[in-house]
Amino acid sequence: MSTLEFLVRKSDLADTRVRERDDVPLAPGQARIGIDAFALTANNVTYAAFGEAMGYWQFFPTGEPEWGSVPVWGFGRVLQSTHPGVAVGERLYGFFPMASQTVLTPGRLAPERITDGSPHRAELPAAYNQYFRCAADPLYTADTEDVQALLRPLFITSWLIDDFLGDNGLLDGQAVAVLSSASSKTAYGTAFALAQRGGVEVVGLTSEGNRAFCERLGCYTRVLGYGELDRLDAQAPSVYIDFAGNGELRRALHERLGGLRHSMVIGNTHAGQRAPQGEAKTLPGPRPAFFFAPAQIRKRTDEWGAEVFGQRLAQAWRDFTARATDDAAPWLRVAHHHGPDAIHAVWLDALQGRGDPRTGHIVSLKAGAG
Repeated sequence: MSTLEFLVRKSDLADTRVRERDDVPLAPGQARIGIDAFALTANNVTYAAFGEAMGYWQFFPTGEPEWGSVPVWGFGRVLQSTHPGVAVGERLYGFFPMASQTVLTPGRLAPERITDGSPHRAELPAAYNQYFRCAADPLYTADTEDVQALLRPLFITSWLIDDFLGDNGLLDGQAVAVLSSASSKTAYGTAFALAQRGGVEVVGLTSEGNRAFCERLGCYTRVLGYGELDRLDAQAPSVYIDFAGNGELRRALHERLGGLRHSMVIGNTHAGQRAPQGEAKTLPGPRPAFFFAPAQIRKRTDEWGAEVFGQRLAQAWRDFTARATDDAAPWLRVAHHHGPDAIHAVWLDALQGRGDPRTGHIVSLKAGAG
């Protein structure tokens, strides 16, 4: 058997290639996972854009320093196992490479999850090393795998952004939350969570082409174009949640918002307009800070306990997906893609911020797909 891998040049994310390599026999205690399908979104562009700084290239090393494997979220099935606690045929949800297969070295096992114990992942955030066993996963339903792959990791980040802001008192006093790239899935998931609080004005910034979509979502108090920053109250207590990574926009907002309490960097949907290195030090107001979701997971798990954390997340997830998949006015429709050429095209669209925000892309390199 062989494995297909979709690789991205680290210094030029638009340069991609597919590598095929023969599978090696499993060592004792390992499991080979066939990756059936995974979501490909702007979130994955963020993983690549911050691959060095945040360690995302380290999860699935390619053995070629110039080339990286972008992590994705999806579903797979155990094809082979030399681990007594992992059965062939078991279905898993988690963090995978863009590939047709991968090998895990299960460490800690629990009824609801497997933790990969590969030595090269030992120092990486634990939240990314956990693979949920679908048979015991409270968020899993067999008929919604596409929606889970597309929205689950994004909404978890959205929910944690909202929780972090509330936890640190940044939303007190009739605050205004300003979100760039408002049509992106993580942004409107955050807007949905913020809107549940009440007392927070949620302002979405977007392009003219996506304005109507954002307004129809119903979770933004107001939607503004990027050229309408003068309509923001300069003195209102505010937070900026930056999904775009656009350096010029960030500077304009810092200069406009005299009441800015916090500037949170989430993503890089405007991949070609990143701020130059060191630019943050020259901005007025609070220095932009990258939000790292696993840190908030650790904090809340320590404070609430894993069971309560899971219960709160599961309820928030159910509320969000009920709205996002409402038959009367769904926020999302799914497009399926198979094979290297299709994945390359979807990757370039995500990298360049093209495409319809209503569409979620599920892709596969699985053998025989196409």
